[in-house]
Amino acid sequence: MKKGEFLLKRMESKGLNMRQLSRESGVPYTTIRSMIERDLKKAAIENVIAVCQALDVGIDDLTRLDNPGLPENLKGEADYTIKIPIIGVIAAGAEIVAEQNIIGYITESGDGLPSGKLFALRIKGDSMEPTIPNGAIVTIREQCEVENGEIAAVQLNGDTDATLKRVKRQGDMMVLVPDNSKYDPYVVTSDNPARIIGKAVRYSRNL
Repeated sequence: MKKGEFLLKRMESKGLNMRQLSRESGVPYTTIRSMIERDLKKAAIENVIAVCQALDVGIDDLTRLDNPGLPENLKGEADYTIKIPIIGVIAAGAEIVAEQNIIGYITESGDGLPSGKLFALRIKGDSMEPTIPNGAIVTIREQCEVENGEIAAVQLNGDTDATLKRVKRQGDMMVLVPDNSKYDPYVVTSDNPARIIGKAVRYSRNL
């Protein structure tokens, strides 16, 4: 199956046409039409990534179409990168990746990254050591819930900054737990509110 045909079938399965996909991905309608007609030949990688994220398609799915005979453990090893915005402040109710919130970018290998909106935070402090060190840049997938025990980026008390904590649930109660035992857990209540803004998926740091 060709890549353009694959994307068209994915659009159909999600109930989208090209104009709707354009709105979802931010890629112009004419660009999407050209990409599909040309089977993605000479398409800008940032447009391919945006379209794939809007369709919940991994780049590795497209790679398999080029290399159908690759062993499973080698599939998805395409040489591509993703530019991820580093967020400085996160105002409550505002779009996280709004231009005014971005203080820089990191470039990450796309291999293994999830679909969806991604952003990055620079960690200040040692509350998540040894799992995540002070100064690390953590890649976050934007989402409002995480599974019990996963690490999430969380806003506390309406602050514009975000903290990284492990989310634990005990019945109806949510507790934000640091991995560093020097720090106390944070119990989320109406008096101590918190808002999950994303799931931590990867971190990097300079040596």
